Amino acid sequence: MSIIEKKEKNLDQLINKLNSLTLTYSQPEFEIEKIKTEKNEILRQKIEIEKKNLELMREHKYLKDKIISLQSEVKKRSQLEENFNQEIEELSQETENLVSEIEKWQM
Repeated sequence: MSIIEKKEKNLDQLINKLNSLTLTYSQPEFEIEKIKTEKNEILRQKIEIEKKNLELMREHKYLKDKIISLQSEVKKRSQLEENFNQEIEELSQETENLVSEIEKWQM
C-alpha cells in the first residue's frame, strides 16, 4: 500500500467519524434548544414571581400600616370611653351627694 492510499484510507475513516459525530451531535442540538427553552421559561417565571413578591410586600406594608392606624384608633376610643365612664362615675357621685344633701335639708 502506498502512502497516498494510506492517507486516503485515513481520510475516509476520518470523514466517517465526522459523519457519525455530526449525527450524534444533532441530538444534543435539540437538547440544547430544549434547555434554552426551559431556561427562558424559568427566567420568565422568576420575573413573574419577583413581581408578585413586590406586590405582596407592598400589600403587606399597607396592611401593616392599616393595622397600626386601627390600633391607634382603638386606643383613642378606649381612652375616650374610659374618660366618659369616669365622668359618669363622678356625676353619679355628685348626684348621690346632692340627694344626700337634699335629704338632710328635708329632715
